[in-house]
Amino acid sequence: MSERLELDTVGLHVLHNALANIAAEMALVMMKTSYSTIFNEGLDFSTVLLDARGNLIAEKNFTPSMMGAIPNTVAWTLEEFGEEFFGPGDVVVHNDPYRGQCHLPEHMMMKPIFRDGELIAFSGAIGHVAEVGGKAPGSFAADATDVYQEGLRLPPVKLLEGGEHVEQVWRIVLANHRTPTNTWGDFHAMIGALNVGERRLLELVGRYGTATVTEGASRLIDYSEKRLRAEIADLPDGAYAAEMSVEDDGVSAAPFTVRAEVVVRGDEVIADFTGSSPQVRGPMNCTFVVALSAIYNAVFCVTDPDALIPRNSGCYRPVRIIAPAGSVVNVVHPGPSVGGNTDLQPKLIDLLLAALSQAVPERVAASSGGSSSNLLFGGTHPETGRYYSNYHFDGMGAGGTALKDGNDAEVTRHSNCRNTPVEVFEHRYPLLTLDYGMVTDSGGAGRHRGGLATTRTLRVLAPEITFSALFDRSRIAPTGLFDGLPGKGSELLVRRAGEAEFKTFQEAFGVASPTKFTNVVLHRGDEVRYRTPGGGGFGDPRERDPEALRADLEDAYISAAAAEHDYRGVDPEAGTR
Repeated sequence: MSERLELDTVGLHVLHNALANIAAEMALVMMKTSYSTIFNEGLDFSTVLLDARGNLIAEKNFTPSMMGAIPNTVAWTLEEFGEEFFGPGDVVVHNDPYRGQCHLPEHMMMKPIFRDGELIAFSGAIGHVAEVGGKAPGSFAADATDVYQEGLRLPPVKLLEGGEHVEQVWRIVLANHRTPTNTWGDFHAMIGALNVGERRLLELVGRYGTATVTEGASRLIDYSEKRLRAEIADLPDGAYAAEMSVEDDGVSAAPFTVRAEVVVRGDEVIADFTGSSPQVRGPMNCTFVVALSAIYNAVFCVTDPDALIPRNSGCYRPVRIIAPAGSVVNVVHPGPSVGGNTDLQPKLIDLLLAALSQAVPERVAASSGGSSSNLLFGGTHPETGRYYSNYHFDGMGAGGTALKDGNDAEVTRHSNCRNTPVEVFEHRYPLLTLDYGMVTDSGGAGRHRGGLATTRTLRVLAPEITFSALFDRSRIAPTGLFDGLPGKGSELLVRRAGEAEFKTFQEAFGVASPTKFTNVVLHRGDEVRYRTPGGGGFGDPRERDPEALRADLEDAYISAAAAEHDYRGVDPEAGTR
């Protein structure tokens, strides 16, 4: 017999915690059982529960860049195939960027949850699979000109049907991924997380009853919508516009433009990207849900500062987006989009916050480094003779705010991912880390300075390794706010074995972009050195607390020269500014 749970304030709080704990346990299972470092170290995934219509009801959201895809992927699959497509024991996988997904590496798995023959919910897991085929190891082709060069595209298809593996689908997937063993392990880690979500939710339903849990989840969604609308209603009404240039698309050296107007009207927010550049030839385009995630992220940054509102589909209802199809923020087939999720989305958040700074300057941040600094590599390991591939990212600087300095060495504000420890990295891959640390003077000066970038030097230990990269903000630096100075841009260099000096990859290999290239082969003894971008400063640097400035000097966060020039306004050559 079911226990009675009153759906009053206390009961809804109990139910919310129970659902959120299920999602958190799913995440723990996925982290502990996955094969790839991007999952078990980087945590580049999220686990969720959704209702029978695909509305998000609970999450363990390690990666906010996926917010737009999570509720849309299941809902769009239901719209395309209908509820009858799903049966007990099924697991569906989906990574199609034109059907509500982020970009090809992001795979959403969904499992329908039935009780007494009735579909009551879905468990879901979405994550960046480290190798999905395509023209480059690591599946990040910075010069891709269509989706077919980016990897294996899967519309919603069943990996399991009635609890049994659909062997023909598995054969297709594993034949197209360069590291099929890792894919097998990572996919089963996701499936294991789905199974835990199903089991725990059925236990919860068995305790309180199906009607109580489903009605309670619906009320929680309505509650979150009400709370977020109240937060938005406190923002000043108005239309706030901003514009930015992005340095290149990976194929040509020409910059492109993104324009945004954020309209706050009563208890809703509309982000209008009309006037942005048409979709570019290279992979720096966003899918619709990637742009959607950016506005969700920006709105959450300026509302609910204590993160007390339950994160579910109710939070998304007051936020709308206008993203013209065929533009750089809403790519259409067959345009590529692998870099839009990692490197355009964080800059969209910065752009939207710059617009909102006109309304709530005390709640926004200056520009972050804005690049996931994607470094991809693969080859045959000299010790095992087995093929490996990896997708690697590093921390950058976050922008300063009205209250504090930007975070140092943070893996982009839209991801919250962790970096891979050096010991794990060197154990798995034939690369030696010669140095790794934060970069002095990389954060933009300000009353609150930007966060520091990171730098790393790697030496190749294998006979050869194939590298690709997709970094950004090497030529257009992260901007400051309210007289804050820009952060330092990114840099990517190579030194061939026996050579004295590091060179850009443009100088060494003639690639089109200094930080975006595909399939450059390096050999034993070659070294790669890179610097991620720093965050922009917030406020006039001359207003910085002298004690904070002194501490930065002692910690080598800034140099003596920068303290004089940027913070005290003294130019050694020209006097004062």
